[in-house]
Amino acid sequence: MRSRYPRLNRRQFVAGLGAGVAVCSVIPRHVLGGESGPAANDKLNIAGIGVGGQGWGDIQAAGGGENVVALCDVDTRRSASAQQKFTAARQFRDFRKMFDEMEKQIDAVVIATPDHTHAVACMAAMTRGKHVYCEKPLAHSVYEIRQLMRAARDNKVITQMGNQGHSAETIRMFCEWIADGAIGRVTEVHASCDAFASVYSQIRNLPKVGEKHDVPAELDWDLWLGPAQFRAYNPMYAPWNWRGWMPFGTGAIGDWICHVVDPAFWALDLGAPETVLAEVDDYDPKLHADVYPPGTQVTYGFAAKGQRGPVKLVWYDGSRRPPRPKDLEEGRNPPGTGAIVIGTEGTITHGSHGAGGVRIVPEAQMRAYQQPEKTIPRVPGHHQDWLQAIRQGRQAGSNFDYGGPLAELGLLGAIAIRYPGVKLQWDGPAMRFTNHDEANQHVNPPYREGWTL
Repeated sequence: MRSRYPRLNRRQFVAGLGAGVAVCSVIPRHVLGGESGPAANDKLNIAGIGVGGQGWGDIQAAGGGENVVALCDVDTRRSASAQQKFTAARQFRDFRKMFDEMEKQIDAVVIATPDHTHAVACMAAMTRGKHVYCEKPLAHSVYEIRQLMRAARDNKVITQMGNQGHSAETIRMFCEWIADGAIGRVTEVHASCDAFASVYSQIRNLPKVGEKHDVPAELDWDLWLGPAQFRAYNPMYAPWNWRGWMPFGTGAIGDWICHVVDPAFWALDLGAPETVLAEVDDYDPKLHADVYPPGTQVTYGFAAKGQRGPVKLVWYDGSRRPPRPKDLEEGRNPPGTGAIVIGTEGTITHGSHGAGGVRIVPEAQMRAYQQPEKTIPRVPGHHQDWLQAIRQGRQAGSNFDYGGPLAELGLLGAIAIRYPGVKLQWDGPAMRFTNHDEANQHVNPPYREGWTL
């Protein structure tokens, strides 16, 4: 049975990519799509994979006005709220079984599993022609990201990465200010996250790795591991602290860079860096390779591109904090989780999730600034942008060709922390470090036997 929501033809698909990739340019909606989508009152058949925690919020936001036909989670404790709300949906633990049994009934999929299983779930959906919304970071390795980008194009499906701030009003304002020259030519971006430090650094729990624990009856541990190399169950991994364990998550940098750096990435069309250099606090890569540092500073170098010059982007988390902007008034603090954007004629500060609280500093310069015309199309929300894109036959704003390269920044930083003090030279098109063969093994780490992408 064919889906009621046809996939894009090649012309429509390529045209639609501009919604998220262009440098804050104006692209009319009628150009982004080709043929009109289905009637506005037709409902999509949505499946959720990973429906506890963040996934619970995602399935409510994306599925509230649609038909939620399937829910899949390896932990029935985590999926209980979704099961109680969407009582008509069929329940699964293994997404592969869900697709085998319900492929013809599913139009689109919302994926919010731990990072290390994003790619296998996305690929299973897209190769079956299903539209995909996947939480950030898009995948757990650079290789996985490249394969997902290719699969999205090949299967002509509508995609969206879950960096929700990309659909905000404030990120569009920021892009318009940068394009307007509000602070001149941008030369540096200092981005930071001071949240959940005890989650992202799990060094204190390394002695517990050998402990023996019974797997809860509600949890299928083998499915939770998915393609990750086998290790015994321990409650310090799931359901939350996995973000601080590198076999499953990517620490603070992987979890937050898609939110905090998104505005600069879009406005400056940063693309892939040429160099990546990590500094770490209280961290020995040989002893602590399984976990994330308690303090990290990662410096990326971006070459000049188009009409902009080179840009230095510095990421800080944990015990590392960015420098105070010289233009910030006494009594005002820089964002704890956010960014400081420095130009030749001024400074902008903003918070996370779509440049929340974006301001030119000092405040006198903000008050004197003449706001430019709104040139970037606005959207009703991140999940709604994705759903509308499916209906309108266009790409969503943070589609995988935009979200993938953004997520790669975090994954490159997660590799660099294993080699602190070494300036890694990155060849983006070739997907390899040109000066460090050992680092290349982390670009495409092997899957556990029985799992393939």
